[in-house]
Amino acid sequence: MVDTVSPQLARRIALAAQGFGRPGSTSAGTRQVGGVLDRLGLLQIDSVNVFERSHYLPVFSRLGPYDRSLLDRITTGRRGRTLEYWAHEAAFVPRELWPLFEFRRSEYRAKGEAWGGWLVENRVLADWLRAELAANGPLRASDIEHDANVRRGPWWGWSTVKRTLEWMFRVGEVVCIERRRFERVYALPEQALEPGLLGVAPEPGDAVRVLVERAASALGIATEADLADYWRMKRQQVRAAVHDLEDAGVLLPVEVPGWRSGARPAPAWLHRDARRPRRIEAATLLSPFDPVVWFRPRAERMFDFHYRIEIYTPEPQRVFGYYSLPVLLDDDVVGRVDLKSDRKARVLRVQSAWGEATAPGETAARLAPVLRDAATWQGLDDIVVAARGDLAASVRSELAHA
Repeated sequence: MVDTVSPQLARRIALAAQGFGRPGSTSAGTRQVGGVLDRLGLLQIDSVNVFERSHYLPVFSRLGPYDRSLLDRITTGRRGRTLEYWAHEAAFVPRELWPLFEFRRSEYRAKGEAWGGWLVENRVLADWLRAELAANGPLRASDIEHDANVRRGPWWGWSTVKRTLEWMFRVGEVVCIERRRFERVYALPEQALEPGLLGVAPEPGDAVRVLVERAASALGIATEADLADYWRMKRQQVRAAVHDLEDAGVLLPVEVPGWRSGARPAPAWLHRDARRPRRIEAATLLSPFDPVVWFRPRAERMFDFHYRIEIYTPEPQRVFGYYSLPVLLDDDVVGRVDLKSDRKARVLRVQSAWGEATAPGETAARLAPVLRDAATWQGLDDIVVAARGDLAASVRSELAHA
């Protein structure tokens, strides 16, 4: 018989699996910061820097203000613990996961050939780039390009060098060991990976099964669609892995009332090690690319929270703001704030603040300290709240009375 998990408990299970509801630390160190990466399995990267780059935010959400250089040490250079790869979208992942994505690199090789075989057509350039990296160590594309190598073509104006390096990155001929000024730094695999990780290619089914188990551990409770989205895998691949993990007792089938797939209840699975907390105590902001909300159907199913980032929406058509961050209070997402770090004026600008219909009366009072922590974390001296949003006036009042 399949166990029933209430929607409220499902939220608490999911948030506990993501690292919420644990005692905070006023002095988070390398171990705590690394623990967030270990728990999530990846940190998604995004170029928008209006408040803070996205990969720094999940650690802030779970630990509060922390020294960002601690995360930089983990994600930077040949001695770091991570590589960048297309894991969800572009993301930092622990280096030990590198072999598990060989099935994806193989898919990219096949896709590249279907698209005309860029690397085949530019093999001489690719071999020259390998020689440059072997001779000079890790390099950015801009370190290699020269004036004659004009940026052109459909790939966002990329040069031939950049496009070739990107294909080499996708198929594993080079790895990305860090970002410098948000530009990828490429290295040969042998320059960055331990020997035991080189030349290792697990069977695709085995790799997918490990990744699904890691996704299930990070999510706590999930549907097949949730598990597939975590590493952006095909549902058919995930379905076979779920079946195997259920047979092994790693995933326990459950039913969550209200979770639906079309007109039918959505089958769900609980990781066998998932905690079932009676309550979650949390007050924080979430990145638009935090695993709690990055799969929008899950955010709607779990929190009844309809969320779309409006970066690419023309300003007159934006509802909530350019870079609105969800507000998590305890076990619910209760609002969103559009933040901007005005580094020149040393001001955190709350450009709008909105509450959900279910937001409790103390939302503004609990949000104000979070905003103060965010400003301090960003090295900003003041907070200015604009008038936009149904929560703005009360947030401004709470900050004024602090």
